[in-house]
Amino acid sequence: MQKRILFLGFIVLLVASTLQLKAQYAKTDSTSKRWFIGSTLFLLGNLSTTNPPNFVQLNIGYRITAKDVISFEPKTWKYAWPNGINPIFNRSYGKAEEKFPGYVREYGISAVYQRFVWKGIYTELNVMPTLQVFKNEQGRKIDNGFQIFNTYRLGYHIKLLKDKFFIQPSIAVTHRAYHTKLPNGFKELDDKWSKFVFGEPGFHFGFNF
Repeated sequence: MQKRILFLGFIVLLVASTLQLKAQYAKTDSTSKRWFIGSTLFLLGNLSTTNPPNFVQLNIGYRITAKDVISFEPKTWKYAWPNGINPIFNRSYGKAEEKFPGYVREYGISAVYQRFVWKGIYTELNVMPTLQVFKNEQGRKIDNGFQIFNTYRLGYHIKLLKDKFFIQPSIAVTHRAYHTKLPNGFKELDDKWSKFVFGEPGFHFGFNF
């Protein structure tokens, strides 16, 4: 259910936004509104009745120039399957035999740099150190951990309502660049999967001020 909600929401908004690309992006860019706040469509995953991630994210950004943007993204979520399984395209996600003997709660802050390369097309480097709390099936803490989780993103920035709002559909490669040793039971399942996940969709939105 969670995968379907996220994927359906992503497709609907992407199709709707592409209908107005020409109307929303001017030939020249402006940095009159340098600051923005926002979040991500993945918040819809919290509506799932099966293993909701209890996901929270806030994006706070600043446009240095028309082409260079930096932002910070404090976030927290929990998950019970290895990060190496694509939650949308890999059918192993959600299967009982791949589930951790508990779950992981993470707290992180991403440092993000975006570079606009042509009109609304941008590339992004997202580096996120996270603190991990491993819990068993009863919700009791069994260990702590640390992870560096990178995201390499290609996206499109779409202005809405005279640049008061924007949306950014994207596609990404995620990379678990480093993490401490996982507890027994978690490690065996995590070791089965790649440190990279390809083709992960993204959909950020925000308000300029």
